[in-house]
Amino acid sequence: MPAPITDEQNRLDREALLDAAERLFYERGIQAVGMDEVRAVSGLPLKRIYRFFAAKEDLVVAVLKRRDQRWRGNLAAHVEQVPDPRERVLAVFDWLAEWFAEPGFRGCAWVNAYGELGPSSEAVLAEVRSHKQAFHDQIAVWVHATGLPVVEPVFLLVEGAIVTAGISGDPAPACHARAAVAMLLGTP
Repeated sequence: MPAPITDEQNRLDREALLDAAERLFYERGIQAVGMDEVRAVSGLPLKRIYRFFAAKEDLVVAVLKRRDQRWRGNLAAHVEQVPDPRERVLAVFDWLAEWFAEPGFRGCAWVNAYGELGPSSEAVLAEVRSHKQAFHDQIAVWVHATGLPVVEPVFLLVEGAIVTAGISGDPAPACHARAAVAMLLGTP
């Protein structure tokens, strides 16, 4: 009889599964990736995968939740190093430009998931909306610190830059959006 699986092994296996699924879903799309491929890349048997997540939809939601924490955390770590409130808002676009230039950049994982599953999956739609609201709120905190009433235009420029860069494969939209936000903020 095999030894029981420890909590630590469960944690490591779950992380390996989420890593594999996130990479595959982001690179190729959720619907294009079958669970057998997730199994092969993660190295976990399907039975074990389905113990963690009863359905592929559950795995997609878990991937998006984890990515949200990491993605927004990385953004905050970059932006919050900047002391001046207006420069802090502009630092969002500097971070975006770096992200857009990364190899394998395919746009917004939440927009991509919504495009594939949003109309047919209430759980995915809820997670996409949750991320977008949290991201909006994060941007709002930084913009409110400037004292200027420009949260919505800044947020729309951020979102537009992400979508445009994802479609075009060019990081330049971050620079263009940054220039527009600089004008809104009255920053030279």
